[in-house]
Amino acid sequence: MTDTDRPGEQLGRYLLDRGDMTSDWAVPFAAVPRAAFLPERMWVWDIETQATELHDRRADLAAWTRAAHRDAPIVTQWDDGRHTGPAAGKLATSSASMPSVVLSMLRDLDVVDGARVLEIGTGTGWNAGLLCARLGDANVVTVEVDAQVAATARTALGRAGWRPEVICGDGAAGHRDRAPFDRVIATAGVRRVPYAWVEQTRPGGVVLAPWGTHYSNQEALVRLTVSEDGTASGPFLRAVEFMTLRGQRLDWERFSGHVPDHYESIPAVRGTDATLGELAGLAQRFACGLRMPRCAQVVNGHRVWLFDMDSTSWTLAEFPEEGAPLVRQSGSRRLWDEVLGVLDWWEREGSPEPHHFGLTVTPDGQSAWLGDAADAWTV
Repeated sequence: MTDTDRPGEQLGRYLLDRGDMTSDWAVPFAAVPRAAFLPERMWVWDIETQATELHDRRADLAAWTRAAHRDAPIVTQWDDGRHTGPAAGKLATSSASMPSVVLSMLRDLDVVDGARVLEIGTGTGWNAGLLCARLGDANVVTVEVDAQVAATARTALGRAGWRPEVICGDGAAGHRDRAPFDRVIATAGVRRVPYAWVEQTRPGGVVLAPWGTHYSNQEALVRLTVSEDGTASGPFLRAVEFMTLRGQRLDWERFSGHVPDHYESIPAVRGTDATLGELAGLAQRFACGLRMPRCAQVVNGHRVWLFDMDSTSWTLAEFPEEGAPLVRQSGSRRLWDEVLGVLDWWEREGSPEPHHFGLTVTPDGQSAWLGDAADAWTV
């Protein structure tokens, strides 16, 4: 056993003990080491500090190896590949997800021997390699939008002995030539589930994807089961956070003209006793995103900004250390009033967490529901 094997075994035991990895994935995990799919220079993301730390294999192999086997996300590309140099870039655009997230998603995918799987978002190729080790190369198709990322993943997979079909293209389109699939798994966050994924999944099959709204970057993993009638429906499982599918990213520059330079001159009113914690809480933000379509939110210190995506309406709530916030609103859509209404609804419904909600996808769009799919609303 080499020094680089031991941390992989330790990580495997950790994932098994936590229940993130089920026993049926233990052999594929041992056969497909994560480190074999990571670049020589990578940035390990610290969830607590929200900062990245550069690790260069050529400069410090031991530190790089330890980082490769941490249960932490690793940024492998910044700014769609335009980034150079050792410092972190502006926007992380490709990564190796936390091993606990990868294995728990494979657990929730619930594959059986011989299942045909479409993966959206190849990334490093590690997830595709795990699927190949479990199901065989011929049963795995993986799609990656970035040509360089796809080529690097294809090389890493081949070097490790795996040869699934690696497609460079728009993952939102799926891969019709190999449909139908038994499972579709997305490793990029979506704001709308592409209907192509549902169309290309056999009845009874599963689509597993991180889903969220533009209201916040917080997402929840949704597990949709495809029906004979061409719809798919299912519950959210738990909160996750992924890079957004490139075609569904929000361009924040679209709001640059919303707020005038002299916005402080707009009369402000004291809001109700809504707290910053209530607006920034995970469950509240998820609920607001579901109930306030076409609205984007930014929390910046003691300030909360809200922007309508279809007009120039905006809201700014500034929270003092004590007391009610100072609220300014502009435009026809009164976003602060909407937020208060949703928070009131959320509390009346028992303060539901993301896993209490569900999603339905049809050819005409998507809708969310709380407890009962019959009482759904458009999102």
